[in-house]
Amino acid sequence: MWEHLALETLSVQCILIDLPGHGKSPGIKDANPSIEAIAIKVKEIIDHLKLELYHVIGHSMGGYVALELKAFDLRCHKITLLNSNYWADSLQRKKDRLRVAEIIFKAKDFFLAEAIPRLFSNAKNHKKEISFLINEASKMLKEDMAYSALAMGNRKDFSSFVLKNKPDIVLIHGALDHLVNTSDFEPIFLSDDPNFYLFPKAGHMCHAECENTTFLTTLMSPHVQQT
Repeated sequence: MWEHLALETLSVQCILIDLPGHGKSPGIKDANPSIEAIAIKVKEIIDHLKLELYHVIGHSMGGYVALELKAFDLRCHKITLLNSNYWADSLQRKKDRLRVAEIIFKAKDFFLAEAIPRLFSNAKNHKKEISFLINEASKMLKEDMAYSALAMGNRKDFSSFVLKNKPDIVLIHGALDHLVNTSDFEPIFLSDDPNFYLFPKAGHMCHAECENTTFLTTLMSPHVQQT
């Protein structure tokens, strides 16, 4: 999902990790899906690489994983929540996640064809990206895809944690993201907050919808300064 960004031009080391069940990473076999379990798997990679300090940029579910890492690993410095949030799902949203998991088992391809285009502010302008994402997601096992959906529904509320650690947390959001309204970040993050970046013409896929160089500068500036 990051390959269209010119990461090779940056003066920092970028480590791209396939989350469990994604790409070439095996899924987690657990009766109680959780974001914490996913974060623990990511930490195993970090331990293996013997990193002494790191930042995390997490998109959507990856943002939830970033919050877990920030909470339990002192080596995790700054985190960026890209088209993500820090609160727990509402009861209705939890029910929606369960319904998504059920649909995935019954009609995975139909779900992907319906859900992925809706992530973009204007699907007609991003047919190539959407086709690529659908093709990649179709390779996931139904069990792993459902696990991710249920794990997101089970995630913790990090609102108090974010307020306490606000200087180390950056938000990047699309004003046209139908999954999270911009106003939902208030009162912790107001529109003029220096750690809040809003792209007015983007939806849930800022990194694919925004101009490459401008977005990359915004994405990396909080982390490059600390490197």
